[in-house]
Amino acid sequence: MVYQTEREKKNRKIRWIVFLSILLFAVLTGFFCVTVCTVGEVEIEGNELYDDESIREWVQNDRYSWNTLYVYFKYRFKKTEAMPFIDTMTVDMKSPRKLSVLVYEKGPIGYLTDENTGQFIYFDKDGFVIEISTKQIEGVPQISGLPCENAVVYEKLDLSEKTLRTLLTLTQNLGKYNLHADGIVYDGSGNMSVVFGPITVKLGSEDNLTEKLVRLEKILPQIDGMAGTLHLETWTEDTTDVTFERMQ
Repeated sequence: MVYQTEREKKNRKIRWIVFLSILLFAVLTGFFCVTVCTVGEVEIEGNELYDDESIREWVQNDRYSWNTLYVYFKYRFKKTEAMPFIDTMTVDMKSPRKLSVLVYEKGPIGYLTDENTGQFIYFDKDGFVIEISTKQIEGVPQISGLPCENAVVYEKLDLSEKTLRTLLTLTQNLGKYNLHADGIVYDGSGNMSVVFGPITVKLGSEDNLTEKLVRLEKILPQIDGMAGTLHLETWTEDTTDVTFERMQ
């Protein structure tokens, strides 16, 4: 016959109390999650291309998305499929019944002009059409000399990956060096020119493009107020001569 000492009885009692406490906590937590943490409001900011309802449907896209805790942890710890034209999207839990979604949309890197309709075709760095309208967005350069036939919103333009990479490099560096271009022009051979009011800067091919723009940043202030053509087509680190054809 086995007898339990008072100490053993006490330890066993403590273990039961701990177990029951954990069980009760788990039950209460589960009850709280199921009955209290239900999505009642979704606050959405930063979206222009998509309306609130489209963002809400994208965030709450499976059978468990009625639960705020589930949605919060899903987007915090799991990599989810990106929404077209969305760069990043953060989801926070403001209260047991309220979610906050902050949207960072992909901005246009330029726009083409449809000569038939006069509408502007805005596209992102991947070549997808973001918007077609008569609205002109300040700070977005016009791109001339590239095809835009049959452009459709949310579909990709007929542009090569090489052209898109070069355009992205060009527009990013223009922004980096605070160079506000009025337009970017492609000729039939794929050479580029950048227009700054009465000044046209011929950049030529994509070779040494970043270095050319570094040089351009230093030159433009010296010819401010003039009109003409600045030639950087043949500029290299070894051939540094730059000519400016001033318009009389």
